[in-house]
Amino acid sequence: MEMETEERKALVLDAYDYKGAPADRAQTGGWVSAATILGIEVSERFTTMGIAVNLVTYLDNTMHQPSATSSTIVANFSGVSFLLCLLGGCVADSFLGRYWTIAIFAVIEALGACVLAISATLSHLRPPPCNPSVAIKCVKANNLQMGVFFLGLFAMALGIGGVKSSVSALGTDQFDQTDEKEKTQMEYFFNRFYFLINIGTILAVTLLVYIQDEVSRGVGYGICSAAMLMAVIVFLSRTRRYRYKKLTGSPLIQVIQVIVAAIQKRKLEFPSDLSLLYEDSSAKSKICRTDQFRWLDKATIRSDGDLGKNGSETPNPWRLSTVTRVEELKMMIRLLPIWATTIIFWCVHAQVITFSVQQAASMDRSIGKFHVPAASFSVFFIGATMITLALYDRMVMKKSRGSRGLTNLQKIGLGLAISVIAMAVAAAMEQKRLKVIRANRNTPTSTLPLTAFILIPQFAIVGIAEAFMYSGQLAFFISEAPKGMKAISNSLFLTTISFGYFVTTILVDLIKKITPGKDGGHGWLAPKINDSRLDYFYALISVLSFINLGLYLVCARWYKPNSSENAKDSDVNASHDEEKPQDVSNS
Repeated sequence: MEMETEERKALVLDAYDYKGAPADRAQTGGWVSAATILGIEVSERFTTMGIAVNLVTYLDNTMHQPSATSSTIVANFSGVSFLLCLLGGCVADSFLGRYWTIAIFAVIEALGACVLAISATLSHLRPPPCNPSVAIKCVKANNLQMGVFFLGLFAMALGIGGVKSSVSALGTDQFDQTDEKEKTQMEYFFNRFYFLINIGTILAVTLLVYIQDEVSRGVGYGICSAAMLMAVIVFLSRTRRYRYKKLTGSPLIQVIQVIVAAIQKRKLEFPSDLSLLYEDSSAKSKICRTDQFRWLDKATIRSDGDLGKNGSETPNPWRLSTVTRVEELKMMIRLLPIWATTIIFWCVHAQVITFSVQQAASMDRSIGKFHVPAASFSVFFIGATMITLALYDRMVMKKSRGSRGLTNLQKIGLGLAISVIAMAVAAAMEQKRLKVIRANRNTPTSTLPLTAFILIPQFAIVGIAEAFMYSGQLAFFISEAPKGMKAISNSLFLTTISFGYFVTTILVDLIKKITPGKDGGHGWLAPKINDSRLDYFYALISVLSFINLGLYLVCARWYKPNSSENAKDSDVNASHDEEKPQDVSNS
């Protein structure tokens, strides 16, 4: 008996090794395995940011696209990448598992970067350089050239969606939360996660951007591809050492099943005794029924035809759901108003890697004899984020003496408020740049006699806002979701980033249509940024952000966490165990 107990302690009961046997605690998992998995995310961030932050200048200067079109392409690329995280999560949960999802989609991302490297290297896959001696100075990229470019770009987006959906989850699978030592190691993993991926980002926007601008785009994109392939090789090398979890089915499918069952039974009457609503008595954790969104409770009414085929006692999930599963869906629905009112922030964020980079490209970026690449100005944004997180951790969390500092909803609100200020400052800086343009309209120069470092405030303020926004959103959506839907809730958070970029695209297209310019003048977003009224565009986003802030405050006041046993820790200051992702951003 004692020997059996020792054997059980040596095994991780809810995890398996690569052969499908119970995982040996000493031979699998732990910090080294988690760090190897983290290497994939660092390489992904290095690759993605290294290409994304400098992509708008490539589209402008090499592919000869109008400035608004370039910004739209970059915004769509970022939006699609995060939206595909939903697809990646479904594939991982339902078919491939996290390990194979990461391996396959990381290779796809590497191949996408390789296609971009080929596109940037072969002369017939990009238009000729601009010729100032002819009437039509610049020839836009043709359909073939843009087609190859988009093939590489959106192959990367597909890869990013698959990798991001599973990396952090597989990393946490390497630790047994029932073991105190491993639980501490997992906290260490989360504390370093956000910090390390930002180091990858800083390397991308400094070293990699410099190589792209001063050596070759092809070389820079080739480095990205090689970095991803190297990370995959290292990742695969520890296959025998990872811990794996069995597939449990997609939470998204479970959500659809509840809705379908409720619709099918919409005409049925509730029983007089609501305790007769269906619940799985063998379930380890249950959630008490609530009256909100009562129409969904129809899915729990028993009726003929609910049992499976061939006399099975197991209910057909498309016909009958448990009270707990219905309540899990209700908890997700309560998150939606907060989800909707955080989208506009990522519209603000999109300006940092699109129009703000274009502004910097038109200005003097020299420090002595050194010429700072325009895309490298993103380092001020990333640096501000990291410094803010570090100061918050040291000055607020350390002095709070047991309190968790600002609540998640307060962090989100603060991020939204700061973003309003950021866009107002950006509008003011653009007015200053436009004055210099008007004063030097007759001077033949491609670089304005105005230092680009006046743009630091708008980069830094957005970075400060993101420090609160990202950490608050991530922790809120993870901690407030039901235990069985953490993955889909994390994907829901990522879609706010995606939709933020898509909102930027819609705004750009709308502004181009309604402000075409009068009497031969230019609209707000002209083909060339120096002919635009970007200050008006920034001011509009600031006003929209202010209105959205008011809506968010209403939604935050309305939001009430589930008070059942399963959600007892899901107040605005989420419990320690469920809020570990917040520790990521507080490192």
